[in-house]
Amino acid sequence: MIPRYARPEMVAIWSPETKFRIWFEIEAHACDAQAALGVIPKESAAAVWKARDVEFDVARIDAIEAVTKHDVIAFLTHLAEVVGAEEARFVHQGMTSSDVLDTCFNIQLTRAADILLADLDALLAALKARAMEHRMTPRIGRSHGIHAEPTTMGLTFARFYAEMSRNRDRLARARDEVATGAISGAVGTFANIDPAVEAHVCKCLGLRPEPISTQVIPRDRHAMFFATLGVIAASVENVATEVRHMQRTEVLEAEEFFSKGQKGSSAMPHKRNPVLSENLTGLARLVRSAVIPALENVALWHERDISHSSVERGIGPDATVTLDFALARLSGVIEKLVIYPEAMQANLDRTRGLIHSQRVLLALTQKGVSRETAYALVQRNAMKVWEEGKDFLAELKADAEVRAA
Repeated sequence: MIPRYARPEMVAIWSPETKFRIWFEIEAHACDAQAALGVIPKESAAAVWKARDVEFDVARIDAIEAVTKHDVIAFLTHLAEVVGAEEARFVHQGMTSSDVLDTCFNIQLTRAADILLADLDALLAALKARAMEHRMTPRIGRSHGIHAEPTTMGLTFARFYAEMSRNRDRLARARDEVATGAISGAVGTFANIDPAVEAHVCKCLGLRPEPISTQVIPRDRHAMFFATLGVIAASVENVATEVRHMQRTEVLEAEEFFSKGQKGSSAMPHKRNPVLSENLTGLARLVRSAVIPALENVALWHERDISHSSVERGIGPDATVTLDFALARLSGVIEKLVIYPEAMQANLDRTRGLIHSQRVLLALTQKGVSRETAYALVQRNAMKVWEEGKDFLAELKADAEVRAA
């Protein structure tokens, strides 16, 4: 995650301040539940909430961790400094570090998903608007990069709309997949904590209790989440690649908006490059790079290890922040994309009628010509257009076998 490709709202989710605030809320809600069960004094639970509006000292926590070599213990030590050692005596009662870390991570992922869902909504709106605007704008459809048959620019936008709509559904499911919490103690057996504590904490924080945790929340949930981000990133690249191809000089059916004062090259003043779409292609690669590590995090030793921890500290913020930026950038590209209908028509005419070859093939079969013979007749005339620059319709009219049909 670098500032160049980051937006403040998503970055804030992954800040130390936000993380420690979530840790506090998990611990405080757990104390409330413990007090309601009669496990700890109610006044002790109430005292913990003195830190409700406190801004935790990140530097102080880091300093403690430098000694303890344990981030959760460092936070709990600082919390005791804030609310008082006696008041903090029952904090973390019967819990283990993963109860805090995993529940917090899932809260961060669900919050990130909410932003990404809003990003997708904005992109869908932009794609729908452009699809309606150009629903009757003809352009050539291409297969293998070669002119095939006519389509419309509106259908191109509609195709991407449908793809992003599927992505929105996928992300909603992935959000639900990771919206679980676990307060089950060491190895997940509830040996020293009542399951009611987990239920209370999850309810307060908008999560569901993890049905069966070990000492950690199962990482297949997170694998699905990051795989979904990877699919969305692939779709971002799909749209960006189409824009890049449309802006090629030889095609020039559309191009990114080129603002006043913008420069395309340090050496060539004439250049207007699809730099935003190229950037999106690169950002998509970064997001997808989180998928394999997330999959490899699924296989942990026994009830837990921490081989996943260092990975998630990286891919959590990196993938969500980068995808958030990419989706917002793509929305801007689509909204401002300059369309050239005249160039589209010129490209439709470029192959001198070849794009209607299937229509001729079907017409011949309707007249009683076998498909094999009809195909040979049409191809014979089409090759003259390719190789000799002839006009397709003129060649068909001059072909006695075609006329005879």
